Parts: sequence; C-alpha cells; structure tokens
Amino acid sequence: MEFSVQSGIPGTQPSPCIVAGVFERRKLSAAAKAVDRATDGALTALLKRGDMDGERGQTLWLHHLPGTVAERVLLVGLGKEKEFGEAPFREATAAMTRALLQSGAERVHNTLTELPVKGRDLPWKAFQTVLAVEDGLYRFDEFRTGKKRPRPALKQMILEAGDEDQVAPGERAVARARATAAGMGLTRDLANRPGNVCTPVHLAEEAKALKKASKDLKLEVLDEEAMEKEGMGALLAVGRGSEQPPRFIILQHRGGDKGDKPVVLVGKGITFDSGGISLKPGEAMDEMKYDMGGAAAVLGVMKACAELQLPMNVVGVIAAAENMPDGRATRPGDIIKTLSGQTVEILNTDAEGRLVLCDALTYVERLEPAAVVDMATLTGACIIALGHQASAVLGNDTTLVQELLSAGQETLDRAWELPLWDEYQEQLKSNFADMANIGGRPAGTITAACFLSRFTRKYKWAHLDIAGVAWKSGKEKGATGRPVPLVMQFLFNRLGD
Repeated sequence: MEFSVQSGIPGTQPSPCIVAGVFERRKLSAAAKAVDRATDGALTALLKRGDMDGERGQTLWLHHLPGTVAERVLLVGLGKEKEFGEAPFREATAAMTRALLQSGAERVHNTLTELPVKGRDLPWKAFQTVLAVEDGLYRFDEFRTGKKRPRPALKQMILEAGDEDQVAPGERAVARARATAAGMGLTRDLANRPGNVCTPVHLAEEAKALKKASKDLKLEVLDEEAMEKEGMGALLAVGRGSEQPPRFIILQHRGGDKGDKPVVLVGKGITFDSGGISLKPGEAMDEMKYDMGGAAAVLGVMKACAELQLPMNVVGVIAAAENMPDGRATRPGDIIKTLSGQTVEILNTDAEGRLVLCDALTYVERLEPAAVVDMATLTGACIIALGHQASAVLGNDTTLVQELLSAGQETLDRAWELPLWDEYQEQLKSNFADMANIGGRPAGTITAACFLSRFTRKYKWAHLDIAGVAWKSGKEKGATGRPVPLVMQFLFNRLGD
C-alpha cells in the first residue's frame, strides 16, 4: 500500500475516487463543498433527498457525478461538528477504510486528513490514517488451504494536507506510520501463529531473519546450555516441562552513537501457556498461544526501528519458553534460584511470565541501559482492572512512566498507571525463600509488578501489562499489534520529535 501527502483542491485534479466528510444535518465539510461546486451542487441535491444525514460511521457512494473529474465519490458521516475530535476522526477513518476495501477503488484521494481535530495536527492525522488503513488491509491466511480471502483492490492513497507547508511533516509522519504498521503486522503474524509453529526456536529464527534484512541489527541467541552457564534458573524452570527448548534472544539496533546508552525492551515470550502443573481450565486455552505477545511486540518494534534506521540504540531482549506439564515440570512448592541470586518459592506454576522476565531483567543490567521497558501479557487481573482499552504501566521512575503514558495518549494506544507502593510487597513474603511468585488474588497486576521490581533496582524501569490489549477474542479473534504504536511513539519522543 502506497501513501503520499499533497495539497490541492479536491475536484480540480483527476482522481478515480475522492473521500469527503459530511457532518450531521447534511453539513458539508470544506472538501465536500469543493466537490459540490465542481459538480454544480450535485452533493447538496443528493443530501436534500435524504440519502445521508451525516451521522458518525455512515458512508455513501456516488458514481459518475456531473462536472467532476472523479469517477466516484465516497461521503463519510462525521457526526456533530462541535463534537468532532480524536474518536470521531478515528471512527470516520475506520468507516472509510471498510467502505474502500469493499469497493474496486485502487487509488483514492482522502480529504478527511484536512478536517480540523482539536489539539491534533496533520502529522497526527496522517499517522492514524495509515495505521487504520493498514489494519483493514491485514490478512492472516498462512494456514488456509482452500480459497483465500480476496485481496482488496486498494493500492494507493493520497492524504490531503490543506496547506503546502504541511506536506513535508505529513510525509515524515507517513514514513513513521508505515514502519510502525509493518512492525504491527509482524507482531500480529507471530502471535496469530499456533503454538506448534511459533515455538521459542521459531522466535529466534524470526530474529535471525530480521538481522539478515538489516545491517543495523546484531543478534545473539542463548540456548539451554548457555542459559545454564549464565545461571538463568527461573527461565529454565519454566521451560523444563516442555519438549520445546527455551531460547534467550538479544537483538540490538545500533542506530545511535557507539557510546550512547540503549533503550532496552524486554518481552515475555511464553509461546504456549498451559499453566504447567497448575493447569489452566480448558475453555479458551487455545488463546494462550498469545502469551508471547510481549515478545512479538519487541520483534515488531525492532523491525520498525530497522526500517526507519532510527538514530538511537535500541536493544530487544526476549525470554522465550513453553509452559507445559510433564514429569520434569516445576511443581508448586519448588524453590528456584534466579540469575540475580535471589530465591523464589513457586506457589503457582501458572505465574510463569514473571519468572522468565526476572532473569531477563537481571541480564540487561550488563547493557548499562538508559531505560528498560518490559511488556508482557502478564495477568488476567489487568483485564479485570482496565478491560481491553488500556495497558497497565508501573515502574520505579516517575519520568519514564510519564513518557509511556504520554506516548499512549499521543497514539491512542493508551496505558494507565497503577501504584507500586511498598505495602504491596508484603504479599510476596515466603516462609522458605526470598519471595513467593504470587501474592494472592488482591491487586494481582500490582503484586506481579512488585515481583519484577525486585530485579530492576539498578536502572530506570517500567512494566507494561498488555494482557487486555494484545489480542481480541470472539468473532474478531486475533492479535492486535499493540503496544507497538505506543512503544514506537515513546522512542520518537525520546529523539526529541
């Protein structure tokens, strides 16, 4: 899919398709008024007949209008003009995308990006538009043997800038959005693959493919023997019950100066989570292939960084294992020794994500990071607390947490801060080890982060619990690609722009 940004008056240049907005009570947007003038009032006449009122999400196709050089015009309902903001803009863009993907339109002039959105500029609107269109274009047909879903005809979209001086910033936003969308696509592909395909070794192979495609990437993969030598007892304990060997992946993007401290991204890579000996219920257990959503997002971000040749140093670290029950599996009551030297009493083998992460968070100390952000489908409690709208963010550095919150607000891939008070640490006390791996039902998301915080005292750290946002269930079942947009914006902001 190609995107470009230009400034011009709709209807005065040849276009196979023009997209324009209509507010409630049949009020034409500025671009729609230009098309109306070029068609001798055809839009006004059609709307007066009641074909469209302009309610949010409405769409109306118009073909071969008199006096226009456009073969077809797509009108999109915008809702009330006074209420038009971020959410209505995204809703209108999604409605436009659905209509376009069901049509034969190959090249489109989209004027919705010219609409005023309070507090948002053209680059923001261009970024959101690219993500929405690419989301609509996404298909996962790797395992379909019959007739695959037809590919949409849409191949090119021109985004209206309004003013000529907005073209260059718009093009820059488009480039960033395309790379972000590519990272989201990889994230979704990896997470959507079944557990018998997307194993820890498969994640390592995907990292190798990324390295091969970019000269800016450096890769190291630790196997079981190497992890034993390191002393990664927690990660190895989780993978012990599976025939699929665990892997520890370090992928470095070297886009900044050699002496610059890197931003380190850590991903939970449980490629299938049965719960281990603390076996999960059978209902919806198939969705536990998504328990590597954090690892998939790390690889997606690294792909985007490489495509953009982002001028900063970023390291992606993935702790990958499969959590299965067999005679070698870790038992409730077992005590393990982590890479940090601290011991953990395993009270529940289904609280395994924090175990693979704790060794990863200890390992990254040697990278002397500027900041560490881990992302993990860590707790069901996060879904209870925040639903499927926001990730939870907790951390030991207020500024870092605020950076993530701001990036989420900018991209609408939102996060919400939960407290990390010392009082919650009490729930992790163990009679037999330095700590237990669970703290009971109360504040489950917080106590999981409290556990991780014990391995992050030597650097600035934040934790993203993405359990509620990494995938959808039901009829729309599938990976979302989140929180790639949030993390990419976080990196862009760190560059100072």
